[in-house]
Amino acid sequence: MTDSTLTIKTQRILIAVEDSKYSEKAVRYGYHLAQALGCQVALVHVIDPPTTSAYGAVDPIMGVNPVYIPEINEVQEQASEDLLNRLSSMWTGTGDGVTTISKLGQPRQEIINAASEWQADLIVLGTHGRTGFDHFISGSVSEGVARHAICPVIIVPYKDEEHQ
Repeated sequence: MTDSTLTIKTQRILIAVEDSKYSEKAVRYGYHLAQALGCQVALVHVIDPPTTSAYGAVDPIMGVNPVYIPEINEVQEQASEDLLNRLSSMWTGTGDGVTTISKLGQPRQEIINAASEWQADLIVLGTHGRTGFDHFISGSVSEGVARHAICPVIIVPYKDEEHQ
């Protein structure tokens, strides 16, 4: 492939967010990139619903299915809306022109779904930078998104000043 046949068209940047300092750094990076490229921006926040069962633990192998608690879901939905409003206002001080998307489900899959539905050309998200056992236990949303996304993904690392 020659340089003349390679065209990169980036018009829509999806920024995956959560309520953390890691996410705010990714939002700032995504906004600066969008301004430099003249792109549309969407923020997506995924609510990973807590589940419980009548027996304490959710275990599909043992036939213990999850139970969703509506009151908790309502609180989480309001917190998601508040987070998206706060982060979208970082765009121009008003948030005008930023699409906000709130989803319920498994974060990796819902970020990929949102990118597809919104027809994103690029996904930007932050990472906690966990390694070892912490990474094994919590998994990595950013790694899962990067592996399965249909568009390029930029992962913005976060390092505390004392670890730089």
